[in-house]
Amino acid sequence: MILCVLFTNRTGNVLLERFHGLPAEERLHWRSFLVKLTTENLKTARDDEVFVASHKSVFIVYTVIGDICIFAVGKEVYDELALMEVLNAVTASVKEVCRKDPSERLFLEKYGKVCLCLDEIISQGALEHTDKDRIRRLTRLKPLAE
Repeated sequence: MILCVLFTNRTGNVLLERFHGLPAEERLHWRSFLVKLTTENLKTARDDEVFVASHKSVFIVYTVIGDICIFAVGKEVYDELALMEVLNAVTASVKEVCRKDPSERLFLEKYGKVCLCLDEIISQGALEHTDKDRIRRLTRLKPLAE
């Protein structure tokens, strides 16, 4: 199961998060754990450089694009390789929506479209779509909520 996809800025402020199968009381723990775990690596990270970590039976894959850090957390069948597929689909979609490596401002301007893409990629903790062209077609059919 994909437990979490988290978007932060480089200082660790959460911009977008999606949790699947985690109780509400554990979410704060995971949020702070991910930021603490990755702070050192992300200070000097280059765009699209991917990092992998594990904690007990949980796998964590994370990267930076522009000013945005993206984390994918999974367990069971979603090991490092499966989470790389998730991360690749998410980063490709974010770049597609933002038309370039996103700044924090651009990411927040395109927030609604990023959420629609994330919903198409991950459904109830499972990877659903990875092809960015298919994701673009599916999100084009849905109106953004005002």
